[in-house]
Amino acid sequence: MLNRIRAIRLPGEGAIEIERDPSIVSSFLSDAAHVPGGFASGVAFPRTLQDVATLVRSAERVLPIGAQSSLTGGATPRGELVLSTRALSGPGRLFPNAMEHGPLETGHSIYVGAGRPLAELQASLDMFRLYYPPVPTYDGAFIGGTISTNAAGAATFKYGSTRPWVVGLELVLANGDLLRFLRGQVIASPEGTFEIELSSGQVVTVRVPTYRMPDVAKLSAGYYAKSGVDLIDLFIGSEGTLGVIVGAYLRLISKPRRAVVLIPCDGDDQAVAVTAALRGDASVSAIEYVDARALRIVPTDAFARAGISRPADNVVLLMTQIEVETESNDNATFERLQAMLDSCDVRDEVTIAAPDDERGAKRLFELREAVPSSANALIAAAKAQAHPDIEKTAGDMVVPFERLAESLALYRDAFESRGLEYAIWGHVSDGNLHPNVIPRTLDEMMRGREAIFDIARGVIGMGGAPLAEHGVGRSTLKQRLLRELYGDDGIEQMRAVKRALDPDWKLAPGVLFPA
Repeated sequence: MLNRIRAIRLPGEGAIEIERDPSIVSSFLSDAAHVPGGFASGVAFPRTLQDVATLVRSAERVLPIGAQSSLTGGATPRGELVLSTRALSGPGRLFPNAMEHGPLETGHSIYVGAGRPLAELQASLDMFRLYYPPVPTYDGAFIGGTISTNAAGAATFKYGSTRPWVVGLELVLANGDLLRFLRGQVIASPEGTFEIELSSGQVVTVRVPTYRMPDVAKLSAGYYAKSGVDLIDLFIGSEGTLGVIVGAYLRLISKPRRAVVLIPCDGDDQAVAVTAALRGDASVSAIEYVDARALRIVPTDAFARAGISRPADNVVLLMTQIEVETESNDNATFERLQAMLDSCDVRDEVTIAAPDDERGAKRLFELREAVPSSANALIAAAKAQAHPDIEKTAGDMVVPFERLAESLALYRDAFESRGLEYAIWGHVSDGNLHPNVIPRTLDEMMRGREAIFDIARGVIGMGGAPLAEHGVGRSTLKQRLLRELYGDDGIEQMRAVKRALDPDWKLAPGVLFPA
């Protein structure tokens, strides 16, 4: 294994069309965080590797974007040329048991363009009964964006985040050179360095940061840094600041049969106990949590569409995904589930979408999605009625599971001591929850930010992280949390990596840390 790689200079294809029509550009000026004030010099839709290289070489500042589903403002332009990857979405190429450039460890892989939406990828894999496991909640996200943020979702508990499923990358560096490599081909030296030979002959030395990353199930907090790190992992989660991902090789599995079970619990203590019991069962792939406060803001018709009544005021819901290999295992699996619930004294009736009941599962997932959409609607109303500067204020916290109950108490105390309305939901099987402020005034939003920062400090003290799955982006709060996590020296080490690969600060300037 070597710590050195040679970049490729792609031939130019002449000028690439840049769209400057305000009516088109305006639709690319914000992401899912709805941060105001976005502006761009234009939008480009490259179709080939050569197009991307030409655009990057010729542009002064470039912001690579996917579906703009970022919740951090990371896909909101601040004057750059917006490089949309939506046209880099050619059909995936399946490789049974081997890849075009070398053998895989096991199973199948697929080459996918960066602009391919997850939903399209999964639909194309269905005919082969294959599946790509590390999917975030929003399946309209593009492959490139999920790799750029090391995206994670409900099933991270069983399958992990995006990182281990990426076995090869194609990306364009800030000078327009192409890197194409597989996992295991380029490993940091014992001194913690990589060497990248550019097409000009210049050799760039990149030093891996030395800060200690928290040992948690999910982490989307700047550049990956461990002894003996693979070069591929430096780019995964770098949020477009080190290179433009144009394509990737992804590992696949056989598509599992999945049941979805909605479990009502009498408060946090029982919910934590049930989650702990479920985590010990190999068939469980995900457990999600919605607290009683979050359930109260969901409209009654959302429960009706899911086929359940509105829960009592003290009830917490757990939505559990269970994988069953064959129909002959169904009864044994559900008998085991019932025994676990009995042992935790769960008395209320559970709701089950059986394996292969995709319609029933969809109704339950829609109820889950009604929780954040209801919170967002309340925030939008406050923004319109109370103050235009009110915006979403929430945490993306992850702790080791054994500190889960302690973290929940921390979240509630931080909000209640400030007299704030709030709601909590998230991926409880990973210890990853989202404490959300529901502000009615600008002052409440500002106090909510103080609460989130205090929560973050407490979470870091528990060995957790305040940046689990949404990344950092251009959010001033999240950039402050990143600095709290790694310190000033850690941020400077990240900036040194950025300077080595992008000395002119061309790619995604202001993302992760100020330009």
